[in-house]
Amino acid sequence: MLKWTLILLLLSWRAAAFEPPVKVLVYGDDAYPPYSYVENGIARGIYSDILRRVFEDMPGYKIKIVPIPWKRGLKMLKSGRGFALFPPYYYADKRLYISPYSKPILNEEVVVFCNNDSVQDRPLNNWPSDYLGLTIGVNEAFALGGNEFWNAVKAGKITISEAKGSRPSLLKLYEKKIDCYMNDRLSILWEIKRMTTEGLLPEDWKLTLGAVVSAEQGYLGFTTIQPEKYPYKDDFVETFNSILTQLKEKGEIEVIVKAYLEKDL
Repeated sequence: MLKWTLILLLLSWRAAAFEPPVKVLVYGDDAYPPYSYVENGIARGIYSDILRRVFEDMPGYKIKIVPIPWKRGLKMLKSGRGFALFPPYYYADKRLYISPYSKPILNEEVVVFCNNDSVQDRPLNNWPSDYLGLTIGVNEAFALGGNEFWNAVKAGKITISEAKGSRPSLLKLYEKKIDCYMNDRLSILWEIKRMTTEGLLPEDWKLTLGAVVSAEQGYLGFTTIQPEKYPYKDDFVETFNSILTQLKEKGEIEVIVKAYLEKDL
């Protein structure tokens, strides 16, 4: 009897040991450089690099990062067709279909850059009261700016102009179709450098840095819809958070960010 028990235990252990990894699709914003974007069909950017490093230490899963338009990615989570998306900011009161959020991956600073002519002799320190009457460019489906800003938009005191990513918004800013553009500071500067290198913007183009709107953090967000499709969700989230914390403590996340920002464009 003992012999058969040991055999059964051994077979069970072998079955568990050779159980194939769970296949998981994780979606990422395809138009948010340098943090997350697509290049030749492949997800690139700081977040993509960090997540790939985390996923290396998750052998129970075979994870593929799929770049996708941000608005479509949110719809995927809202319908339950998508499991996880990066890098949403933490808006638990606005996106009830996202929960939980992972531990924060990176800190970002949201700012406003403006055309010099549009804001000449205008104070710019107080957001959004100093920007009443202006047209502000924002990324499509991004919920940046704060409640006071969006209340001013609803009241018609500020006009917004949505675009898919930084590049079309910066072209609007250069062509003076909008007065200011709100987004992450690094993302704006990165795209300006790329567009200048490509000859789309003049090297002597000058902008005025306005208010710091907020300090945000990027996360990996998980859908709350159709939970039966993702029975591994709790384990995935717990494992992801644990490994991310370990990599931060070792300084690996900082190394990834630093190395990425030092790349020549």
